[in-house]
Amino acid sequence: MRSAAWRYAERVSPSPPVPHRPSATLSRPEALRLRWEIGIVLALSYGASGVYAVVAIVDRVTRETALSEQTATINRSLNERAGFDLVYQLLGIAFGLAPVALVAYLLWQRSRPHLAGLGLGGRPGSGGGGWIREAGGGLLLAAAIGIPGLGFYVLARAIGINTTVVPTALDAAWWTVPVLVLSALRAALGEELIVVAYLFERLRRLGVGPVATIVSSALLRGSYHLYQGFGGFIGNVVMGLVFGWAYRRWGRSLPLIVAHWVLDIVSFVGYPLAVAWWPALFALAA
Repeated sequence: MRSAAWRYAERVSPSPPVPHRPSATLSRPEALRLRWEIGIVLALSYGASGVYAVVAIVDRVTRETALSEQTATINRSLNERAGFDLVYQLLGIAFGLAPVALVAYLLWQRSRPHLAGLGLGGRPGSGGGGWIREAGGGLLLAAAIGIPGLGFYVLARAIGINTTVVPTALDAAWWTVPVLVLSALRAALGEELIVVAYLFERLRRLGVGPVATIVSSALLRGSYHLYQGFGGFIGNVVMGLVFGWAYRRWGRSLPLIVAHWVLDIVSFVGYPLAVAWWPALFALAA
């Protein structure tokens, strides 16, 4: 005879592969337990980041210095000694992926594709080129988000609703670019697999509609970017709406991960290069 825990796991485990299918009815205890699971996952990841970002924006707007004159740094040095800085950076990246491992564990399926609940894994009949098409879609999505996003950032700075965002303040070393690329990958995996794929699957199981799910995911994405200012919040909510629509449309995470990874690589790695090549431009912008 199967245990109650086994029956619960069968009821809340995802059904491959489309994240917006109608949900089977859950009993009240099962639904409550699923809500607690969502709360714990978010408390260990982007829900906590959202709370800290809300406190940060309150701190910023209550200072005498105008928001547009403040700076928000994303990647900073963690130790004045280069070797220890590298160790701390790698530890931060590795442990930062722990919540991703948690949602992969929670949504793991015994049958292939094991991570269908997260929009990963092969599709029947997709062939070996499926991931190439998905990656290509991600590149197009990055262009669609990144180019208007840069313009919106400039506008937000001009009207005083955003800080000056410094993507990286790491000292130059042989490992700086690889660490920035890994940091971008950590952000892409974390945000797209937790804030989109995991949340979509669990909210579907709870019977939440697709529009409410997309909006909730987008607001969560915007919340933990509030430390950058209100422009960062608005821009990331829009990005979340687009990414949420794309995930509901395709049911695939790889295009979102690729798009996010490319956007962050361009931001993290491109920023110090741009400062080095056009210092006068950045001095004028500051």
